[in-house]
Amino acid sequence: MTPLLISTGVVALAEIGDKTQLLALVLAGRFRRPWPIVIGILLATLANHGLAGLAGAWSAQLLDGPWLRWIVAASFLGVGIWALIPDRFDDDGKDGDAPRYGAFLTTLVAFFLVEIGDKTQIATVALGARFQADVVSVVIGTTIGMMLANTPAVWLGEKMAHRLPLKPIRIAAAGVFVVLGLLALTGIGTR
Repeated sequence: MTPLLISTGVVALAEIGDKTQLLALVLAGRFRRPWPIVIGILLATLANHGLAGLAGAWSAQLLDGPWLRWIVAASFLGVGIWALIPDRFDDDGKDGDAPRYGAFLTTLVAFFLVEIGDKTQIATVALGARFQADVVSVVIGTTIGMMLANTPAVWLGEKMAHRLPLKPIRIAAAGVFVVLGLLALTGIGTR
């Protein structure tokens, strides 16, 4: 599989039920303006995952050989375990509170900040390290994965979120990360 397809699939699965997807639902409910929210998610993800992918590729250059393989494998296995834990989004605002900024700016800033340290960002760092020669494909793939998971959340809102089987999806995502971790550990599929 190519870095683009792997990155897309891994992040799309990991994002379902994630706190940033819950944030997309909250933003859609508050603003009821899907286009600015979707564009804000896209640009925030490109910026955040671009930096994460570059950090992963840079780390891979510093840590060559078995150390890199162990760190990447541990990252994937750690994110796999983390994927099993359901995320909750704490909304401090009351339903009647008016948003201070518009839908686009609120989404852009909130999504970028909430994604910092999130499992999909950590996965992007690990994927950037794993596929350091093709970090652009990794960033494009992880961004596509985020959009595949979050765009329907924005358009369909909470109705869709309650119908998805989140536990099996989290288990599948965890399984994908564990497999990637084991592949990284064994060196199978490395360039």
